[in-house]
Amino acid sequence: MFRRVQALDDKVIDNIIKFRSPLKNRIMIAASTAGNGGMIWFAICMPFLIYAPWRVTGANIIFALAFTQTLCELILKHIVRRERPVWKLADEEQLIHRPKYYSFPSGHTSASFCVVSVALMRCSPITTLIVFICAVMIALSRVYLRVHYLSDVLVGMVLGLVCGLASVSLFDQLLQAFA
Repeated sequence: MFRRVQALDDKVIDNIIKFRSPLKNRIMIAASTAGNGGMIWFAICMPFLIYAPWRVTGANIIFALAFTQTLCELILKHIVRRERPVWKLADEEQLIHRPKYYSFPSGHTSASFCVVSVALMRCSPITTLIVFICAVMIALSRVYLRVHYLSDVLVGMVLGLVCGLASVSLFDQLLQAFA
């Protein structure tokens, strides 16, 4: 099964080059950069933390990001230790710097989709849609830029959604315990 997944991942990575253009390259680099360190999610979180009626949502997003990134970046990546596709590329084929750490699962994607889960549970449909569009763009950019395989991103999506949903439940329990 793993060979089939790797074969599909390799095929997707090999075919990405057919879809590249200077404009798409700039868009995807911007989307990926927005996801660096959860930058976009912390920026989106600021109004939630400032405006008192939304503060629980903002705090829940930060909690979800910490929970998801601990699981993804500190635990799973170091257990699986999957090499990134970009590590196999020549320098002139790269559009962004080579990430230092492992590929599976995608940390940008898991962080993005944990925020989608929190938004789904706590925000208006329009806010959730905006968050979802940003998350999809970040996830697509990671494959487009060949820093992740498709399966890294798909597992990152599922991991993020599950962690985000779990964080809402855990966060509500914490609020009740300290109320």
